[in-house]
Amino acid sequence: MAYDILIKNGKVIDGAGNPWYKADVAIEKGKLVALGRDLGKADRIIDAKSHIVSPGFIDIHSHSDLPVLIDPMAHSKIRQGVTTEVVGQCGNSAAPMYKSLREYRETYSRNSVPDDFELNWTDMKSYLDLLDKQGIALNIAAVVGHGTVRANVIGHDNRPPTDAELNEMRGHIRDAMEQGAYGMSTGLIYPPSVYGDQAEITALNKVVSDYDGIYFSHIRGEGDTLLDAVIEACEIGKDGGTSVQIAHFKASGVGNWGKTKESLALIEKYRIMGVEVTFDQYPYIASSTGLTALLPHWAHDGGATKMLEVLIDPVKVERIKKELRLNYGWDKILVTNAKNNPQYNGKNIQEVSEMMKMDAFEAYIKLLIMENTQVPSVMFGMDEADVRRVMRSPYGMVGSDGSAISPQGIWANMVPHPRLYGTFPRVLGYYVKEGVLSLPEAVRKMTGAPAQKMGFKDRGLLREGFIADITVFHPDEVQDVATFTDPQRYAAGIPYVLVNGEVVIEKAEHTGALPGKALKRA
Repeated sequence: MAYDILIKNGKVIDGAGNPWYKADVAIEKGKLVALGRDLGKADRIIDAKSHIVSPGFIDIHSHSDLPVLIDPMAHSKIRQGVTTEVVGQCGNSAAPMYKSLREYRETYSRNSVPDDFELNWTDMKSYLDLLDKQGIALNIAAVVGHGTVRANVIGHDNRPPTDAELNEMRGHIRDAMEQGAYGMSTGLIYPPSVYGDQAEITALNKVVSDYDGIYFSHIRGEGDTLLDAVIEACEIGKDGGTSVQIAHFKASGVGNWGKTKESLALIEKYRIMGVEVTFDQYPYIASSTGLTALLPHWAHDGGATKMLEVLIDPVKVERIKKELRLNYGWDKILVTNAKNNPQYNGKNIQEVSEMMKMDAFEAYIKLLIMENTQVPSVMFGMDEADVRRVMRSPYGMVGSDGSAISPQGIWANMVPHPRLYGTFPRVLGYYVKEGVLSLPEAVRKMTGAPAQKMGFKDRGLLREGFIADITVFHPDEVQDVATFTDPQRYAAGIPYVLVNGEVVIEKAEHTGALPGKALKRA
């Protein structure tokens, strides 16, 4: 009998943190069926000499909810070795989406999708079914966003839910979990998720606990409020009865550099208390979010419609100027995608102000108005010492906090954060070589650790009987090529990627195959 595929002559890193060993990998009907030497014949041979054969990377923090519907090829992720993405992060998920939220997105989310893109799903099941129907290059696991649920029930108003509304929100969470969601996420600096207090989120998290789900949290501030925010996330997990995954663990703003010593100590403290808290991290000193994140929370009350009214009110704009949530200089904030004004893409706000011939704050307000409030950006606010300290923690995993895009189509004029193209190879090609992590530990943080967190029973490790999600990379040649000034460049040193036993990247080129699946929590 011949195997379907045999990956020969490589050094296997199994995803559990073990040292590499020499073995061939045999694949049959989408599964890894044998590991060893002299395994026999195969219909297809892949020579991995001088390369590492590892489990496919799991991006435990992704925002590809809509991008994989726009372009199922998922170029920027699959080409860096990612075979599974966990979407629905930071409180914002594709589903559920009922009439009022669909109308809101039709008005205020058009900057991020093609003009002919159809918002044609409702609940989590219909969203996941749509992914399977159209086909995707990699696997997608989804969580349900607290902000999305709140928007469906309450809209974008800054107020607590009534008892009836809280019960309705519980129902949406329950429906999503029964339809395959892996947990619930919050985005506690982003409206409307920010309007939910600890009691509200805990109440909803108890529903997640009924399904053995996970609480994913973009915590309530990563700067001055960092430590209190970490405590809140852990308390919600403790009282709600779930494990906790803290998003993009960091300390933001010069005045907060070094606080990761204390925030990591809090992780250790709560784990001793029995809270299963872990986190993800991207390997850069710059973050990325929308420019509206700098506005005080009251300016978001009522959603984008009311926000636009605020932005043209001179009295309220003067108040915004005094209360702006700005931890960096204007020259540290890059515009990544001004759809209506692409001449500003890749420019910092100081440069935009000079092009507009006005004060930087005024230019910031004007740009928000011209772009219907939708302006993604990159903000430089972290310290390299904190990045390395966090990376060394055994409780961390690698997550991009980015979407699967490509340099074509709607994204052609973007100047996005390089993490969309380079997160995983940057860890392997820079931080491993810098001695921050060993190679087996880096691979564990990308494979076995997130698989264990997510509850994947047959992915994340190279074991007989597991699904053949596999990444082949050269340990000396793998590297991120994307930069902040030229980010739309594919990673180097990753010649083969297999998803569900099918070759998607071959000799560093996309085959066009779409073997990915929408994964559902049992």
